[in-house]
Amino acid sequence: QVQLVESGGGLVQPGGSLRLSCAPSGRIGSIDHMGWYRQAPGKQRELVAIVRSNNSTDYADVVKGRFTISRDNAKNTVLLKMNSLKPEDTAVYACNVIGQLSTGSFFSSWGQGTQVTVSA
Repeated sequence: QVQLVESGGGLVQPGGSLRLSCAPSGRIGSIDHMGWYRQAPGKQRELVAIVRSNNSTDYADVVKGRFTISRDNAKNTVLLKMNSLKPEDTAVYACNVIGQLSTGSFFSSWGQGTQVTVSA
């Protein structure tokens, strides 16, 4: 129903930067939350950052001050700007979008995930 297309992962050295983007497509009526989650090998998936329809944001403590999440409401796109990356940021990052379809039904869709590797 709603598909998410992610881009922007890759390999970066410690201290470097990456930008992730996520663009949903489908019969979308409105979008509430847009967020990024990550899962490292052997660990549970964790919330990285979320932005709500009123543009309020929340971040995991470990990324505060380094990551910035933003949304382009006209394009229904969510961006995650990651600065000062650390090896412990290495994980598969996945986008999650929650909203309503044009029919009024609620949806929660996940992207396929994009690998972020921070290594010298």
